[in-house]
Amino acid sequence: MTGHLSHTLRADAQDNRERILDAARALFAAEGLRVPMREVARRAGVGPATLYRRFPTKQELVTEAFRDQLRACRTIVDEGLAHPDPWAGFCLVVEKTCELHARHLGFTEAFMAAYPDAMDFAAARAYSLKAVGELARRAKGADGLRPDFVLDDLILMIMANRGIHALSTAARVAASRRFAALVIQAFRASPEHAPLPPVPRLASL
Repeated sequence: MTGHLSHTLRADAQDNRERILDAARALFAAEGLRVPMREVARRAGVGPATLYRRFPTKQELVTEAFRDQLRACRTIVDEGLAHPDPWAGFCLVVEKTCELHARHLGFTEAFMAAYPDAMDFAAARAYSLKAVGELARRAKGADGLRPDFVLDDLILMIMANRGIHALSTAARVAASRRFAALVIQAFRASPEHAPLPPVPRLASL
């Protein structure tokens, strides 16, 4: 009986943890990191005490909630580096990075500024920037990327992409794709005006 009770308690605790993370991902993706911890608990259907037992700080919750996005960042830059055409690989990184951040609003804040001392985010940033720096070097050597590109330009791109306001996630992603296409044209060593993705409906300013 005691063993069955212990197993039930462990299963309940795991269920609570998953519900908290699902709620946090949904809220952070839609509204950014300003969402209060109590709102995460309410959305998950648990009490604040349960939330804080699982995740004593918001930093721990954010780190765990965006673990998949951190892995996705690494996958994107690795895919870009592995591409046989450095310029095409660089474009792939720009496109997929913009879309990843557009789908998960809070991830940009966590990745860039909100938790600069969080070990997982610091390591992911360092790896991504080093990898993109190498990819940029190759793309310049292949005469695809403009020679005056610097890594701060990529950070500027991510920050600008974060500023897109739209009526839905789908519209925000569509706007991000158009933005990425414009950025790629700006980064290209030789001008080439390829057709842009369609203009989505954006929120009124």
